[in-house]
Amino acid sequence: MTAHIEENRSHPHLPDLLAAYHLVNQAEKGTAVETAADLPAVYRVEAEDPAGAFAADTVLLATPSGADAPAGCVVLKAPRDGRAPEIKRLWVAPEARRKGLARALMAEALRRAAASGAPAVRLTVWSWRDEPLALYRSLGFATVEPWDGRPDLLCLEKPLDVVERLSPDVVRAHADGLAALLVDAVDGGASVGFLAPLDRVAAVSWWSGVAEEAAAGVRDVWAALGPDGRPTGVVTLVRADAENGRHRGEIARLLVHRSARGRGLGRRLLATAEAHAAATGLRLLVLDTQTDSPAEHLYRGAGWTAAGTIPDFAADPAGTLRATTLYYKRLG
Repeated sequence: MTAHIEENRSHPHLPDLLAAYHLVNQAEKGTAVETAADLPAVYRVEAEDPAGAFAADTVLLATPSGADAPAGCVVLKAPRDGRAPEIKRLWVAPEARRKGLARALMAEALRRAAASGAPAVRLTVWSWRDEPLALYRSLGFATVEPWDGRPDLLCLEKPLDVVERLSPDVVRAHADGLAALLVDAVDGGASVGFLAPLDRVAAVSWWSGVAEEAAAGVRDVWAALGPDGRPTGVVTLVRADAENGRHRGEIARLLVHRSARGRGLGRRLLATAEAHAAATGLRLLVLDTQTDSPAEHLYRGAGWTAAGTIPDFAADPAGTLRATTLYYKRLG
Protein backbone atom coordinates (compact mmCIF):
# COMPACT_ATOMS: atom_id res chain seq x y z
CA MET A 1 0.00 0.00 0.00
CA THR A 2 1.28 3.45 -0.84
CA ALA A 3 0.82 6.42 1.44
CA HIS A 4 1.21 10.15 1.15
CA ILE A 5 3.62 11.45 3.81
CA GLU A 6 3.53 15.13 4.63
CA GLU A 7 4.98 17.43 7.25
CA ASN A 8 2.29 19.55 8.91
CA ARG A 9 2.10 20.25 12.63
CA SER A 10 -1.03 22.37 12.02
CA HIS A 11 -3.10 19.74 10.16
CA PRO A 12 -6.71 19.82 11.40
CA HIS A 13 -6.76 16.03 11.91
CA LEU A 14 -3.55 15.94 13.96
CA PRO A 15 -5.21 16.75 17.34
CA ASP A 16 -7.54 13.75 16.97
CA LEU A 17 -4.63 11.42 16.12
CA LEU A 18 -2.60 12.60 19.10
CA ALA A 19 -5.59 12.42 21.43
CA ALA A 20 -6.25 8.82 20.35
CA TYR A 21 -2.59 7.95 20.95
CA HIS A 22 -2.58 9.38 24.46
CA LEU A 23 -5.94 7.88 25.46
CA VAL A 24 -4.75 4.39 24.49
CA ASN A 25 -1.39 4.99 26.17
CA GLN A 26 -3.05 6.04 29.43
CA ALA A 27 -5.29 2.96 29.36
CA GLU A 28 -2.30 0.66 28.79
CA LYS A 29 -0.55 2.23 31.78
CA GLY A 30 -3.58 1.58 33.96
CA THR A 31 -4.51 5.26 34.27
CA ALA A 32 -7.37 5.43 31.76
CA VAL A 33 -9.29 8.67 31.22
CA GLU A 34 -12.46 9.28 29.26
CA THR A 35 -11.60 12.25 27.01
CA ALA A 36 -8.63 14.27 25.81
CA ALA A 37 -9.68 17.03 28.23
CA ASP A 38 -8.96 14.61 31.11
CA LEU A 39 -5.40 13.82 30.03
CA PRO A 40 -2.48 14.92 32.19
CA ALA A 41 -1.55 18.50 31.29
CA VAL A 42 1.72 17.56 29.57
CA TYR A 43 -0.20 15.34 27.13
CA ARG A 44 -3.37 17.42 26.91
CA VAL A 45 -1.46 20.39 25.47
CA GLU A 46 -0.19 18.20 22.61
CA ALA A 47 -3.72 17.19 21.65
CA GLU A 48 -5.09 20.71 22.04
CA ASP A 49 -2.26 22.65 20.37
CA PRO A 50 0.17 20.38 18.51
CA ALA A 51 1.57 23.28 16.48
CA GLY A 52 2.67 24.96 19.70
CA ALA A 53 3.71 21.81 21.54
CA PHE A 54 5.92 20.66 18.65
CA ALA A 55 7.00 24.07 17.34
CA ALA A 56 10.67 23.03 17.16
CA ASP A 57 10.02 19.50 15.93
CA THR A 58 9.09 17.66 12.75
CA VAL A 59 5.55 16.27 12.64
CA LEU A 60 4.77 13.80 9.85
CA LEU A 61 1.36 12.50 8.82
CA ALA A 62 0.48 9.53 6.62
CA THR A 63 -2.60 9.46 4.42
CA PRO A 64 -3.46 6.07 2.87
CA SER A 65 -3.76 5.92 -0.90
CA GLY A 66 -7.27 6.95 -1.91
CA ALA A 67 -8.12 8.41 1.50
CA ASP A 68 -8.87 12.07 2.12
CA ALA A 69 -7.47 12.35 5.65
CA PRO A 70 -4.34 11.18 7.46
CA ALA A 71 -4.59 7.99 9.50
CA GLY A 72 -1.20 8.07 11.18
CA CYS A 73 1.41 10.40 12.62
CA VAL A 74 4.87 10.49 14.14
CA VAL A 75 6.99 13.22 15.73
CA LEU A 76 10.73 13.61 15.23
CA LYS A 77 11.91 15.66 18.18
CA ALA A 78 14.70 18.14 17.54
CA PRO A 79 18.04 17.28 19.21
CA ARG A 80 18.43 18.83 22.64
CA ASP A 81 21.45 19.15 24.95
CA GLY A 82 23.69 17.34 22.49
CA ARG A 83 21.50 14.22 22.48
CA ALA A 84 20.28 12.37 19.40
CA PRO A 85 16.86 13.30 17.99
CA GLU A 86 14.03 11.22 19.39
CA ILE A 87 11.04 9.64 17.69
CA LYS A 88 7.77 10.07 19.59
CA ARG A 89 4.01 9.63 19.18
CA LEU A 90 4.00 6.99 16.44
CA TRP A 91 0.32 6.25 15.92
CA VAL A 92 -1.82 4.62 13.25
CA ALA A 93 -5.59 4.47 13.58
CA PRO A 94 -6.76 0.88 14.22
CA GLU A 95 -8.76 0.69 10.99
CA ALA A 96 -5.65 1.62 8.94
CA ARG A 97 -3.18 -0.79 10.50
CA ARG A 98 -1.22 -3.58 8.79
CA LYS A 99 -1.03 -1.53 5.62
CA GLY A 100 2.52 -0.24 6.00
CA LEU A 101 1.71 3.23 7.35
CA ALA A 102 3.81 2.90 10.50
CA ARG A 103 6.81 1.67 8.54
CA ALA A 104 6.39 4.46 5.98
CA LEU A 105 6.26 7.08 8.74
CA MET A 106 9.34 5.63 10.42
CA ALA A 107 11.29 5.46 7.16
CA GLU A 108 10.60 9.13 6.45
CA ALA A 109 11.46 10.17 10.01
CA LEU A 110 14.74 8.26 9.80
CA ARG A 111 15.51 9.74 6.39
CA ARG A 112 15.01 13.26 7.70
CA ALA A 113 17.10 12.59 10.78
CA ALA A 114 19.92 11.28 8.60
CA ALA A 115 19.65 14.27 6.26
CA SER A 116 20.05 16.58 9.28
CA GLY A 117 23.42 15.01 10.05
CA ALA A 118 22.31 13.21 13.21
CA PRO A 119 24.57 10.23 14.00
CA ALA A 120 21.71 8.28 15.60
CA VAL A 121 18.01 8.33 16.49
CA ARG A 122 16.49 7.16 19.74
CA LEU A 123 13.03 6.32 21.09
CA THR A 124 11.25 4.77 24.06
CA VAL A 125 8.61 2.05 23.99
CA TRP A 126 6.68 0.20 26.68
CA SER A 127 7.91 -3.38 26.99
CA TRP A 128 4.39 -4.78 26.52
CA ARG A 129 3.89 -3.11 23.11
CA ASP A 130 4.91 -6.13 21.05
CA GLU A 131 4.02 -4.89 17.55
CA PRO A 132 5.75 -1.49 17.75
CA LEU A 133 8.75 -3.14 19.37
CA ALA A 134 8.96 -5.70 16.54
CA LEU A 135 8.82 -2.85 14.00
CA TYR A 136 11.62 -0.95 15.73
CA ARG A 137 13.79 -4.05 15.95
CA SER A 138 13.25 -4.74 12.24
CA LEU A 139 14.44 -1.20 11.47
CA GLY A 140 17.69 -1.72 13.36
CA PHE A 141 16.90 -0.20 16.75
CA ALA A 142 18.65 -1.85 19.69
CA THR A 143 18.15 -1.56 23.45
CA VAL A 144 20.64 0.81 25.14
CA GLU A 145 21.29 2.10 28.64
CA PRO A 146 18.07 3.83 29.77
CA TRP A 147 17.84 7.61 29.89
CA ASP A 148 14.32 7.32 31.32
CA GLY A 149 14.04 5.26 34.48
CA ARG A 150 10.32 4.50 34.41
CA PRO A 151 9.65 0.78 34.99
CA ASP A 152 8.84 -1.28 31.88
CA LEU A 153 10.01 1.50 29.54
CA LEU A 154 12.65 0.38 27.04
CA CYS A 155 15.13 2.85 25.56
CA LEU A 156 16.22 2.06 22.00
CA GLU A 157 18.68 3.67 19.62
CA LYS A 158 19.62 3.26 15.97
CA PRO A 159 22.84 4.54 14.37
CA LEU A 160 22.20 6.25 11.04
CA ASP A 161 24.08 5.53 7.82
CA VAL A 162 25.92 2.67 9.48
CA VAL A 163 29.33 2.09 7.89
CA GLU A 164 29.89 -1.62 7.35
CA ARG A 165 32.62 -3.66 5.72
CA LEU A 166 31.03 -5.67 2.93
CA SER A 167 31.93 -9.26 2.18
CA PRO A 168 32.08 -10.31 -1.48
CA ASP A 169 28.60 -11.85 -1.20
CA VAL A 170 27.19 -8.68 0.35
CA VAL A 171 28.79 -6.58 -2.41
CA ARG A 172 26.95 -8.77 -4.91
CA ALA A 173 23.71 -8.47 -2.92
CA HIS A 174 24.02 -4.66 -2.92
CA ALA A 175 25.16 -4.46 -6.56
CA ASP A 176 22.11 -2.45 -7.65
CA GLY A 177 22.45 0.07 -4.82
CA LEU A 178 26.19 0.41 -5.34
CA ALA A 179 25.62 0.83 -9.06
CA ALA A 180 23.16 3.63 -8.29
CA LEU A 181 25.91 5.40 -6.31
CA LEU A 182 28.28 5.12 -9.25
CA VAL A 183 25.66 6.37 -11.74
CA ASP A 184 24.81 9.26 -9.40
CA ALA A 185 28.49 10.24 -9.15
CA VAL A 186 28.93 10.26 -12.93
CA ASP A 187 25.67 12.16 -13.43
CA GLY A 188 26.96 14.71 -10.91
CA GLY A 189 30.15 15.28 -12.87
CA ALA A 190 32.58 13.25 -10.75
CA SER A 191 35.60 11.88 -12.56
CA VAL A 192 35.53 8.28 -11.38
CA GLY A 193 36.61 6.42 -14.50
CA PHE A 194 33.44 6.59 -16.59
CA LEU A 195 31.87 8.83 -19.19
CA ALA A 196 28.26 10.00 -19.02
CA PRO A 197 25.72 8.66 -19.33
CA LEU A 198 26.78 5.56 -17.39
CA ASP A 199 24.54 2.59 -18.11
CA ARG A 200 23.21 0.89 -14.97
CA VAL A 201 24.07 -2.56 -16.33
CA ALA A 202 27.67 -1.45 -16.86
CA ALA A 203 27.77 -0.07 -13.33
CA VAL A 204 26.46 -3.34 -11.90
CA SER A 205 29.06 -5.23 -13.92
CA TRP A 206 31.82 -3.03 -12.47
CA TRP A 207 30.71 -3.84 -8.93
CA SER A 208 30.58 -7.53 -9.80
CA GLY A 209 34.25 -7.21 -10.66
CA VAL A 210 34.86 -5.50 -7.32
CA ALA A 211 33.22 -8.45 -5.57
CA GLU A 212 35.68 -10.78 -7.31
CA GLU A 213 38.60 -8.60 -6.20
CA ALA A 214 37.24 -8.63 -2.65
CA ALA A 215 37.04 -12.42 -2.77
CA ALA A 216 40.66 -12.52 -3.94
CA GLY A 217 41.72 -10.33 -1.00
CA VAL A 218 43.02 -7.41 -3.07
CA ARG A 219 40.20 -4.94 -2.43
CA ASP A 220 38.21 -4.11 0.73
CA VAL A 221 34.80 -2.44 0.52
CA TRP A 222 32.88 -0.38 3.07
CA ALA A 223 29.43 1.11 2.57
CA ALA A 224 27.27 3.49 4.54
CA LEU A 225 23.80 1.97 4.66
CA GLY A 226 20.81 4.26 5.02
CA PRO A 227 17.63 3.65 7.03
CA ASP A 228 16.16 1.57 4.20
CA GLY A 229 19.29 -0.59 3.98
CA ARG A 230 20.44 0.86 0.67
CA PRO A 231 23.98 2.22 0.29
CA THR A 232 24.32 5.98 0.66
CA GLY A 233 28.10 6.00 0.37
CA VAL A 234 30.99 3.66 -0.36
CA VAL A 235 34.78 3.52 -0.31
CA THR A 236 37.24 0.84 -1.37
CA LEU A 237 40.85 0.11 -0.42
CA VAL A 238 43.04 -1.59 -3.03
CA ARG A 239 46.21 -3.30 -1.86
CA ALA A 240 49.34 -3.06 -3.98
CA ASP A 241 50.21 -6.42 -5.56
CA ALA A 242 53.88 -5.70 -6.24
CA GLU A 243 56.21 -7.52 -3.86
CA ASN A 244 58.00 -4.30 -2.96
CA GLY A 245 54.74 -2.41 -2.40
CA ARG A 246 52.94 -4.60 0.12
CA HIS A 247 53.14 -1.77 2.66
CA ARG A 248 50.99 0.45 0.43
CA GLY A 249 47.32 0.76 -0.44
CA GLU A 250 45.15 3.00 -2.59
CA ILE A 251 41.86 4.65 -1.65
CA ALA A 252 39.56 4.28 -4.64
CA ARG A 253 35.92 5.12 -5.43
CA LEU A 254 35.00 7.21 -2.41
CA LEU A 255 31.40 7.99 -3.36
CA VAL A 256 28.57 9.65 -1.43
CA HIS A 257 25.15 9.99 -3.02
CA ARG A 258 24.23 13.62 -3.68
CA SER A 259 21.15 13.26 -1.46
CA ALA A 260 23.33 12.19 1.49
CA ARG A 261 26.05 14.82 1.29
CA GLY A 262 26.75 17.49 3.86
CA ARG A 263 26.59 15.30 6.95
CA GLY A 264 30.15 13.97 7.18
CA LEU A 265 29.66 10.60 5.46
CA GLY A 266 32.67 11.00 3.20
CA ARG A 267 34.93 11.73 6.15
CA ARG A 268 33.54 8.75 8.10
CA LEU A 269 34.05 6.38 5.17
CA LEU A 270 37.58 7.64 4.61
CA ALA A 271 38.45 7.35 8.31
CA THR A 272 37.10 3.79 8.40
CA ALA A 273 39.26 2.72 5.46
CA GLU A 274 42.31 4.46 6.93
CA ALA A 275 41.85 2.78 10.32
CA HIS A 276 41.52 -0.65 8.72
CA ALA A 277 44.59 -0.05 6.56
CA ALA A 278 46.66 0.86 9.61
CA ALA A 279 45.31 -2.08 11.64
CA THR A 280 46.28 -4.52 8.88
CA GLY A 281 49.86 -3.31 8.54
CA LEU A 282 49.71 -0.77 5.73
CA ARG A 283 51.96 2.23 6.31
CA LEU A 284 51.21 4.40 3.28
CA LEU A 285 48.04 5.28 1.40
CA VAL A 286 47.72 7.03 -1.96
CA LEU A 287 44.85 8.34 -4.05
CA ASP A 288 44.14 10.65 -6.95
CA THR A 289 41.30 13.07 -7.54
CA GLN A 290 40.33 15.69 -10.08
CA THR A 291 42.14 18.93 -9.38
CA ASP A 292 39.97 21.64 -7.79
CA SER A 293 37.15 19.17 -7.12
CA PRO A 294 35.22 19.31 -3.81
CA ALA A 295 36.95 16.06 -2.80
CA GLU A 296 40.25 17.92 -2.41
CA HIS A 297 38.85 19.84 0.56
CA LEU A 298 37.91 16.55 2.22
CA TYR A 299 41.34 14.98 1.72
CA ARG A 300 43.30 18.03 2.84
CA GLY A 301 41.09 18.32 5.92
CA ALA A 302 41.76 14.66 6.73
CA GLY A 303 45.52 15.17 6.73
CA TRP A 304 46.41 14.06 3.22
CA THR A 305 49.35 15.69 1.41
CA ALA A 306 49.28 16.72 -2.24
CA ALA A 307 52.24 15.18 -4.05
CA GLY A 308 51.71 16.89 -7.41
CA THR A 309 49.36 17.58 -10.29
CA ILE A 310 49.26 15.97 -13.73
CA PRO A 311 47.57 18.01 -16.47
CA ASP A 312 45.03 16.37 -18.81
CA PHE A 313 45.26 13.14 -16.83
CA ALA A 314 41.66 11.94 -17.28
CA ALA A 315 38.45 12.98 -18.97
CA ASP A 316 35.54 14.11 -16.85
CA PRO A 317 32.12 12.51 -17.51
CA ALA A 318 31.48 15.04 -20.31
CA GLY A 319 34.70 14.00 -22.05
CA THR A 320 36.81 17.08 -21.24
CA LEU A 321 40.38 16.37 -20.18
CA ARG A 322 41.07 17.51 -16.61
CA ALA A 323 44.09 17.72 -14.35
CA THR A 324 44.46 15.21 -11.50
CA THR A 325 46.17 15.76 -8.16
CA LEU A 326 47.96 12.87 -6.44
CA TYR A 327 47.74 12.61 -2.64
CA TYR A 328 49.42 10.46 -0.01
CA LYS A 329 49.09 9.85 3.71
CA ARG A 330 51.51 8.08 6.06
CA LEU A 331 49.89 5.86 8.67
CA GLY A 332 51.15 5.30 12.20
